[in-house]
Amino acid sequence: MLILVSSIKLVVEIALMALIGQFLLGLLIGRKRDDNMFYGVLEVLTRPFVKLARLGTPRLVLDRHVPLAAFLLLAVIWVAVTAYKIKLCVELGVQACR
Repeated sequence: MLILVSSIKLVVEIALMALIGQFLLGLLIGRKRDDNMFYGVLEVLTRPFVKLARLGTPRLVLDRHVPLAAFLLLAVIWVAVTAYKIKLCVELGVQACR
């Protein structure tokens, strides 16, 4: 169970970092971001999570705000999975979590 929780936490952390990187790179590049290769790689990494957030948000939410919703959803998942991992580590003992 600990491996599953750690794997979910890792995937969520990668997605969060990719969303942060995509946002910062978009700020630096501006309108030319569609031509940037690295921005495209980050977009491919975040696309499944953004689509999942689009399914969970009402149509009232603009498409340009959906990545923020994805970030917030992933942040909540990360906090929940981290709390559960801490609970597991306390139950199993610290040596099992190393």
